[in-house]
Amino acid sequence: MTTSAIPANSPAGTGETPLPAAPVPGAPAEPAGPPGLVERLDGLDRLVQAGLGRLDKPVLDDADALLRRAGQRLRLSGDHTVVTLAGGTGSGKSSLFNAICGLELSPTGMRRPMTSQAHACVWGLDGAGPLLDWLDVDKRHRYARASALDLERADATLQGLVLIDLPDHDSIQAMHRAEVDRFVTIADLLVWVVDPQKYADAALHRNYIVPFARHAGVTLIVLNQVDRLAPHEIDDCVADLRRLLEAEGLADPRIVTTSAVAEDGVHGFRDTLVDTVAARRARTERLSADVDRAAERFTGYRLDAEPPVTVDDGRKAELLQALTDAAGAPAVAEAMESAYELRAADFIGWPVTAMVTRLRSDPLRRMRLTELREELRNAFTGPIGAQQGDVDNALQSVAEGVTAELPPHWGRSVRTAARSHAAEIPEALGESLKDALPTFNVVPRWWWLVKTWQYFLVLVAALSVVWIGFLVAYGLLDLGGDDPDGLIGQAGLIPYVAVLVVCTLGMGWLTASACRNMVALSSAKHGEKMEHHMRQGIERVAREKVIVPIEEDLEVYARFRRDVDVALGRG
Repeated sequence: MTTSAIPANSPAGTGETPLPAAPVPGAPAEPAGPPGLVERLDGLDRLVQAGLGRLDKPVLDDADALLRRAGQRLRLSGDHTVVTLAGGTGSGKSSLFNAICGLELSPTGMRRPMTSQAHACVWGLDGAGPLLDWLDVDKRHRYARASALDLERADATLQGLVLIDLPDHDSIQAMHRAEVDRFVTIADLLVWVVDPQKYADAALHRNYIVPFARHAGVTLIVLNQVDRLAPHEIDDCVADLRRLLEAEGLADPRIVTTSAVAEDGVHGFRDTLVDTVAARRARTERLSADVDRAAERFTGYRLDAEPPVTVDDGRKAELLQALTDAAGAPAVAEAMESAYELRAADFIGWPVTAMVTRLRSDPLRRMRLTELREELRNAFTGPIGAQQGDVDNALQSVAEGVTAELPPHWGRSVRTAARSHAAEIPEALGESLKDALPTFNVVPRWWWLVKTWQYFLVLVAALSVVWIGFLVAYGLLDLGGDDPDGLIGQAGLIPYVAVLVVCTLGMGWLTASACRNMVALSSAKHGEKMEHHMRQGIERVAREKVIVPIEEDLEVYARFRRDVDVALGRG
């Protein structure tokens, strides 16, 4: 068995055998992982995207970092398994590292600290260069391990192993602890080396065992230096260590005993490494455990109950009514109903009555009524179309009704969505009312017919009065001489013509009265139609500015709930 250091000017590190700097061109693409892993990563990515601006930033940042790390690891060699040896000062991890490698590659000793930088030993060079670059192992501390014996014994080969000796996790040097923390997050298999004296070290269990308790499948506990114990003490020590690990949440912990100084003292550990490397599952199992841990943090942002995905009809109706009242649509419809009646009076009213009224009325008032529509249109050209306070109250009411069934973070998100166009709504309501206002130059035909009839009656009445005048002048005053005209000089016709005048005036008054009743019915329908058109416009504003943003946010939450199950491997 031989071990060679890789030259410092080679892509892989220091020694005689260079590691390739990049994957071999044309090599077949390795699978991204076992069935479900890629889908779970995609689900986690969707969770991060959905949570932006909604969920707590540390949770999103940690998940995003995992996604980047997983993507990088899956693009690197899947034929290599990264195994880290971590432990405290004096635990013997560097001695164990050297024993597996077969040579003294990592410094050993009891002083603090001995290993100041990560050392890597690689079995199988093809594709290891980019992996070691990603691991950021210094090129001076990379070693290539060639084992002819291993290649001949397929049942014991370590081909594909990347074994890394880390600095002490309890080092007084902050940079050493940071190096351990970094490798703990990226290693495929975590090996914690403990000794009989310090296997219950609080720093190890508090900082690493408990936080990574969900990673039991890719965690191995090595009880080293068992040569210092009697056989029955070894069993007691292992049992106590197992009890401690299980109490901290590490389910069914794997524990291996070793002794770097005893003959065959590392065979059990070596066999475990052989099995791990041969299975080539540590990489994807580690990523799956990482996804489990990240996805579990998202479960607190959802409720078990099925969420609403739409705003129910009752709340829509309440919102529509609130916005209608805020815009003053009923008052506008009433004003337009009155304007309709006043406009109709110009056509169907009895002209004689209108002339008498005009003599007593304020001409400015009449002028203002004729410009009512333009005044109303101008009233809705700016934000005064509706009061912002009334709009805000309406938005708060509909949002509170929907968010009652959502978790707090998503409730805030829905309320934000409901108010996303709050500043635009008053003007939009004003525009919708303005567009619903009718044009006054559209006059029903029957108004013209009535107006023509009324003026015909006025003409008949006027001519009849003139006729009476001629009858008085030529008949009673005898202005026509001895031979007066029969229709002008016959005073006896005066009563009949007077009856004609009275009948004509009466017909005009009756016509105007009947038409006023018809206009009253028409104006009511006109007002209802006006309000209906305005409500249609307000409903469109409510849907575009409020309902759609809320329902889009509810749909995001519904997808979020599904993606949590996908990320957890349940989808």
